[in-house]
Amino acid sequence: MISVVIPCHNAEATIAETLQSALSQDVDREIIVVDDGSTDGSAAVLAGFGASIRLVSTPNRGASAARQSGAELARGDFIQYLDSDDLLAEGTLARRLEALAASGADVAHTDWRRLEPDGAGGFVPGEIRRPDVDSIERDAETVTATSEFWAPPAALLYRREIVERIGDWPANLPVIQDARYLFEAAHRGARFVHVPGIGASYRVSPGSLSNRNQDRFVRDCAVNAGEIEAIWRADSALSPVRQAALVRIWANIANTALLEGLDEFEAARLGYNRAAARRATFEVGRVLRRTVGARAAAALFRFAQRADRSLARPGRHGPRAAPDPGIGADRQRTAAP
Repeated sequence: MISVVIPCHNAEATIAETLQSALSQDVDREIIVVDDGSTDGSAAVLAGFGASIRLVSTPNRGASAARQSGAELARGDFIQYLDSDDLLAEGTLARRLEALAASGADVAHTDWRRLEPDGAGGFVPGEIRRPDVDSIERDAETVTATSEFWAPPAALLYRREIVERIGDWPANLPVIQDARYLFEAAHRGARFVHVPGIGASYRVSPGSLSNRNQDRFVRDCAVNAGEIEAIWRADSALSPVRQAALVRIWANIANTALLEGLDEFEAARLGYNRAAARRATFEVGRVLRRTVGARAAAALFRFAQRADRSLARPGRHGPRAAPDPGIGADRQRTAAP
């Protein structure tokens, strides 16, 4: 049996469609919904599904705590986490079960489609994403740490045994907890199997926490990077490939924090220095932040970046590339550590 665990907080507009996508799956399943202190009409919508779902209501504690509560109630041999605004494709759970049975793997992952805002309050089908199967086979820990391999919970089916090895969802990372959970699966030796075809639809919601508050997103990325680095160092598992991954992670965080005047810059600069030779940009940024303040330094660096782009001229290798202040592509509901 599959236990479908759905955290729900103020999802009145989407939860019914999400539940229908789970109820339509032709497998032995139970559906556990944890209403995480909703203050909109979610409770009334959920009540309308009656005995077809198992409903638990809690105070608002966040998605990690809600998922953990649902998993602790689950009776299934497999756990399917499903966010309250995402959708399962028809027949996908049966195909995931077949793949896990045939391969003996711990986690089945599918292709998934982005649902993009249409500007009028609705969503339209967007780009189809296929996880990088080759990368997960080379080094699952590295590519889940960098989110080169990432899929939303709706596209991942876990065996109960690996869920129990992973333990609790990371409540200290409210924005990127699903990326860290996937890393923890890899860190605990999970084997992955790809199930071809679109298995989930993932709403790119402009109201998501990662879009509303970049400061919290960058904070989560910095905390996550520090914890993963500590895990690898404690396990004597900091291979050259993983060290290179930390260089990229810390550089992206430092770039973003420097350009936005965020407190995480210093931790990211030190993290980068541990993993690579010092970068002049970060050392100059440190001096400027101490001299004129973080916000003023950020303004100076943004001005310099714009000037660099405007003065760039194509040459043998094309225009000079300005530092990328981003932190990734898929993990945010626009943009991963």
